[in-house]
Amino acid sequence: MGNSKIVMKDLNLYYGDFHALKGINMEIPANKVTAFIGPSGCGKSTCLKTLNRMNDLVDNCKITGLVTLDGEDIYDPRTDVTLLRRRAGMVFQKPNPFPMTVYDNIAYGPRVHGIKNRQKLDEIVETSLRSAALWDEVKDRLKKSALGLSGGQQQRLCIARALAVEPDVILMDEPTSALDPISTSKIEDLMDDLRDRYTVVIVTHNMQQAARIADRTAFFLLGELVEYSDTLSMFNKPKDERTERYITGRFG
Repeated sequence: MGNSKIVMKDLNLYYGDFHALKGINMEIPANKVTAFIGPSGCGKSTCLKTLNRMNDLVDNCKITGLVTLDGEDIYDPRTDVTLLRRRAGMVFQKPNPFPMTVYDNIAYGPRVHGIKNRQKLDEIVETSLRSAALWDEVKDRLKKSALGLSGGQQQRLCIARALAVEPDVILMDEPTSALDPISTSKIEDLMDDLRDRYTVVIVTHNMQQAARIADRTAFFLLGELVEYSDTLSMFNKPKDERTERYITGRFG
């Protein structure tokens, strides 16, 4: 694939003695939605977290192999991890807005990165909330606590917060698993819009969700990447029998 945003080469990850990711080779295309699917504990979230070095925060975690973003080795000792996490923002399973106003949640990142001008911050807040399809719902409550929003709104706020620092990549770890069907569908529509400007990687345990939104899908099992291809062909004609068993629900 010519236009790969992220490349993993022979990526291995260990938690102590536990071999959590085994020789992963994958190229993630720019401006597409890529889904990681597989049963619980199969390595999909671990793999997602290697892409912005969230695993650095875990004791006794060791990584070998290569992960590049735009051709740069993100595990190179000279890598600025703060900058990396700005370029590859993470949205978690449970919405985690900061206990501050809606406005300050979005302005927080830009302020950390040195933007102090009020007019510029106002613009970033509005643009980010519009991009996360949330502006119309919160524009009259920017000065109220973000914790007063519904779960689905909080999750879109967390997406807006990730967008506010102008990332290249948005990583989402089961972003809709704590949400009701209506909020889930809003976030799926949003991912559809975001792929024009960002590279989106999502971990989901919901196969229908992967089928609906992902351009490409990777199936993980016990730390191995079993199959990786464009979503339609994987769901219609899986190449590996284990993928087929998982997709058709005859697994385990």
